[in-house]
Amino acid sequence: MAHKFPYKWHLLDGYPAQKIEYHGKTVFGTFICGGGSTMGYKLAGFKHLGGVEIDPEVADVYKTNHNPAHLFVEDIRLFNQREDLPQDLYQLDLLDGSPPCSTFSMAGSREKAWGKEKKFREGQAEQTLDDLVFEYCNTILKLRPNVFLLENVKGIIHGNAKAYSKEIVKKMTLGGYIVQVFCLNAASMGVPQKRERVFFIGHKKEIPLPKLVLSFNEKPIFFGQLKQKNCVSPECFAFPESERLRIALVVKGDRNLVNADKKIRGNDKNAFFNQTIVYDDQVMGTITGQEKSFVFDEKRRLSNVECSLCGSYPLDYNFKNIDPKYLIGMSVPPVMTAQIAHQIYLQWQVKSRKIP
Repeated sequence: MAHKFPYKWHLLDGYPAQKIEYHGKTVFGTFICGGGSTMGYKLAGFKHLGGVEIDPEVADVYKTNHNPAHLFVEDIRLFNQREDLPQDLYQLDLLDGSPPCSTFSMAGSREKAWGKEKKFREGQAEQTLDDLVFEYCNTILKLRPNVFLLENVKGIIHGNAKAYSKEIVKKMTLGGYIVQVFCLNAASMGVPQKRERVFFIGHKKEIPLPKLVLSFNEKPIFFGQLKQKNCVSPECFAFPESERLRIALVVKGDRNLVNADKKIRGNDKNAFFNQTIVYDDQVMGTITGQEKSFVFDEKRRLSNVECSLCGSYPLDYNFKNIDPKYLIGMSVPPVMTAQIAHQIYLQWQVKSRKIP
């Protein structure tokens, strides 16, 4: 049974998680965002050195909460061209990366967006997104860590996007790594959120290691177990009148506001598809950077505290001037990363100590 990392925690609790060994295996991150993965590695006993982040405001939040040894606020493409990197980045036990994945999401534009430039937020550089997975592969081949992890949405292994997955495995195999691909659900890992993600995990061919086994069976955590009853937080009621009219017409069993919209407009359009409904007796759905879920029985949005709990973010995290829901939605849940990192350590990196 995988170790249980608590989803309700605080930065002041410190690292690693209770009963987890601090072993100091080094990890460096790319596309670090708010630090979800960073915290997961720290909870699992790793020494996290910092990372690469293109958004200056997000990077400032990261620096405030993590005080990293190395922080590069730039496009990964520029980072890959650097010849002045610290030596410890060429001696990593693990390299982590979660390239932006909206172009592979089953709910997104997918093929229509491939090859087109985009930026997530004001102040961020415009860039093509679908090739960032290969830019990250270039980072791996540049730094040559003992182990790498590449996280992305489930959609990258479906439909035409499977070609990207095959190319990732091919590129890394030719680069001297043995690669495995996992599709995991955060809800089975002690996270109160149904978040399915794909993980490409590989190790150097010259390090003889067994196949990694990742199987998690934590008991599901329903939204009602963490809900703030009769919540009056201002962010819970900050939504437009168009949604207010529709949430009043939602009946139990509705997954989103689509049916309510049809009652008003009388057409077959799937408008308001992203405004999902959360029930006490179910696990919260995937939190996104544009989180618009409604709590069914209170006809309100999630509070920032509820969002932090569902994303397994610490309750005392300093989001500064950024909407917490944005950073949580854009991050890998810390507990999800902690579960995987802990198994990588137990199954691979403890064994790798014996390799000269």
